[in-house]
Amino acid sequence: MDQTEEVKKIIITIIRENLSPETWSWLAEKCILVNHSAQQLNTAFVSIPRKTGRTVVHFTKEQAEALSLARPYFKIDDWTIDRLCRVWLLLHIDTGKKDDYFRTIENLFLAAEMNELVALYSSLPVLQYPELWRGRCAEGIRSNIGIVLEAVICDNPYPSEQLSEAAWNQLVMKAFFTDKPIHRIIGLDQRANKELANMLWDYANERWAASRTVNPQLWRCVGKFIDEKNFPGIQRIFHSTDKLEKEAAALACSDSDWPSAKQLLNQNDSLKSQVESGQLSWAALAKKCMLQIV
Repeated sequence: MDQTEEVKKIIITIIRENLSPETWSWLAEKCILVNHSAQQLNTAFVSIPRKTGRTVVHFTKEQAEALSLARPYFKIDDWTIDRLCRVWLLLHIDTGKKDDYFRTIENLFLAAEMNELVALYSSLPVLQYPELWRGRCAEGIRSNIGIVLEAVICDNPYPSEQLSEAAWNQLVMKAFFTDKPIHRIIGLDQRANKELANMLWDYANERWAASRTVNPQLWRCVGKFIDEKNFPGIQRIFHSTDKLEKEAAALACSDSDWPSAKQLLNQNDSLKSQVESGQLSWAALAKKCMLQIV
């Protein structure tokens, strides 16, 4: 069984457990009809929330694990049932003719309202011909609609797998500009790069010049690229009175091979010990940052 069929198999089980038999019958019929005409697909896609409602999907830990195994990093946490049903509907579109497949889904993007866009961007990891959607994903990064932007940025493996470095860097920068949960960007560490580190360093300086705070998680993308240009910033937050900034500096220094960064970390035995033991990590820091926001 290929990846798409396995994902469909898991999703169908979840959907059936979250819908009434009558609504499930309606949805199953629409999935059969989507390839009869564009009108059938468009009407079904738009109508789904009126039939399914918008309650949050319930699923088991085993189902979540199976879904992640079938499609690595694909998660449906906090999805509403209409969002999941729309993605499942898209998985029934005929993929035989690449151009027709692209045109069909692209037309949905062009006509979509806010919640429809959320479902469409959420579907990117499981659509066929992944290279076709790079431009559309890059367009999503430019969205000023919060929930649409989160569908692109948060818990979505597609961007890290398919975007160019320039587009990826734009995504990360947009996440910081709009205060999105940075720790939910899949591939953040793997796609870290020197150009992004430079952009974030400039951004941090602009924030400081305006007497504004800097998200401590910014340094997660800088640590591997500490050099003589940005090291003064690392020193600044290492000696900060803000605990989260100090911890971010320690983690960044730990990620770095820059000798001065290693020496700086050695100046604080407590932080060094916490990093080495795993007590202090970027994941742990992210949780503290989220608690601070709350």
